[in-house]
Amino acid sequence: MNSPRVSVCIPTYNYAGFLPEAIDSVQKQTFTDYEILIIDDCSRDNTKELLVRYAKNDKRIRFKINSANIGMVNNWNSCLTEAKGEYIKFVFGDDLLSSPEALQKMVTHLDLDPDVTLVGSARYVIDGESRIIKVLSHFKDDTLLPGRALINRCLSVRKNLIGEPTAVMFRKRDAERGFNPRYKQLADLEMWFHLLEKGKFAYLKEPLCSFRRHVGQETAKNSVSLLAAYDNFYLYDEYMNKPYVTIPLFHRNYIRYDNIYRIWKLYTTNDLAKEAAVREIDARYGYGRFLAYYPFYKIYKPFLKFYRNLLGQGFFVARHGECPKR
Repeated sequence: MNSPRVSVCIPTYNYAGFLPEAIDSVQKQTFTDYEILIIDDCSRDNTKELLVRYAKNDKRIRFKINSANIGMVNNWNSCLTEAKGEYIKFVFGDDLLSSPEALQKMVTHLDLDPDVTLVGSARYVIDGESRIIKVLSHFKDDTLLPGRALINRCLSVRKNLIGEPTAVMFRKRDAERGFNPRYKQLADLEMWFHLLEKGKFAYLKEPLCSFRRHVGQETAKNSVSLLAAYDNFYLYDEYMNKPYVTIPLFHRNYIRYDNIYRIWKLYTTNDLAKEAAVREIDARYGYGRFLAYYPFYKIYKPFLKFYRNLLGQGFFVARHGECPKR
């Protein structure tokens, strides 16, 4: 197979227990012009035997086993490099596609509008037994949004409103730069910003994929370490001063302080020694300054949360504009 429309990329590490479900969910798709590219980052389970068996029975499947463990983000980039398709669809080794029409619906949006650089959808959150816990969705309806406006919104509310790699599809040519390996927790969001700077975001309210939460996930480990805090600093420094960012100066200062506060919170939850927290805060902000602004931060934060809840998602569309439908 020389040039499939879609490369379904499955980076995996020690997920032999989940991989069959992930692969099966792709093989059930109504859209069939795809390859399944699986890159294993030196798993210590029986992943290799499983991949050999699947590849033998489906010529659309090809796999690679890294000669040494290269880490999560580097493995994502290895998938991008090896992919032959025009469009990229990640499905992590512990996730799955929850609709047989997932590929078809996302491909259609990219085909119809060349200005769309990223397609995303709602997703189910599932547990280790594939039971649905809840639906994750930050938009009420199918919508088309200006990419840079969505970047503003994500920065302002300090959330990934787009989703995990399993929740999106994009053109390979737009992502040739690759995921930034500097990031450990927010590498996906930073890539979405990179893509959204170039065009629009198409969102589908139907949950087309399932994102699994379970013990042992690398992102879960990172979230209780300084790695996640560092990523917030990197993202702030890289994007907050872009000319298209319209966030008021006062709120930018709040976001910067909140980044610092997350280090302090690691200490209060016993995930970081106080001496280490103080040292990090002093180097990045000034410990005395942090303490001086702390009361104002604790007063402002609940009011900000109430204000956001009051406005809701409808305010975002009304303020930033929904792209005209084609």
